[in-house]
Amino acid sequence: MEHITCIIIEDEKPAARLLKKWAENEGLEVVCLLHSVQEAVQYFMENDAPDLLFLDIQLGDGISFEIFEQVMVKSAIIFTTAYDDYAIKAFKLNSIDYLLKPINPKELSQAIDKFKQKNQTQLHNTIDLQQIQKLLNTNFEKKYKERFLIKIGTTLRTISTQEISCFYSESKSTNVCVDSREYPIDSSITELANELNPNDFFQISRSAIVHLPFVQDIVAYSGNRLIVKIPNVRTELIVSRERVHEFKLWLQQ
Repeated sequence: MEHITCIIIEDEKPAARLLKKWAENEGLEVVCLLHSVQEAVQYFMENDAPDLLFLDIQLGDGISFEIFEQVMVKSAIIFTTAYDDYAIKAFKLNSIDYLLKPINPKELSQAIDKFKQKNQTQLHNTIDLQQIQKLLNTNFEKKYKERFLIKIGTTLRTISTQEISCFYSESKSTNVCVDSREYPIDSSITELANELNPNDFFQISRSAIVHLPFVQDIVAYSGNRLIVKIPNVRTELIVSRERVHEFKLWLQQ
């Protein structure tokens, strides 16, 4: 049986883990999971490229094409995308394999079979990343997170970002505040800052993000800092000194 190594580059960790499980079921060796442009660039600077990449176009810190602007990666690529119009048009024009999210295991199996039938070098060389990026540039906009999954007892519930007043981390746990309740979530504050629309959400410190419609008052605090008052939030939301100026500009935009 042919031994094929692959890396999954996907910023949504549950989706990455599920894709890993399915890829392993197809007999692939998943070398690692990467979740950002920065992680991928760092990895490929220090390690050999695998036979195959599963590559999400939109990552939390940028477009995945930025990886190839910084490092040479000689791997075949199967793109994964939630965009079912312009991106797919670009892929079809260039005869590139892609998987539309949510990924279907049968379609994944077909894409892997197609890869196995081709010479890996030839497959990689057919991909003109610059051409694809050019096709996408005018129509591809970053898609910000619109909902989160939270657990209430034994029940799972989705909440819209519009319902959320803030996020904060405490004791190595990240909490989302909705109405007068707080719920733990898996994402870190840094990951959330990349996933949320910056017009609506602002990271005031390493441990907190606030949502503009819920900001009730802003009060001067020691050390030229500020405190953001949001109803029904038990923790102090302090704007760090180095973020005060940018925070004030954000409030006025």
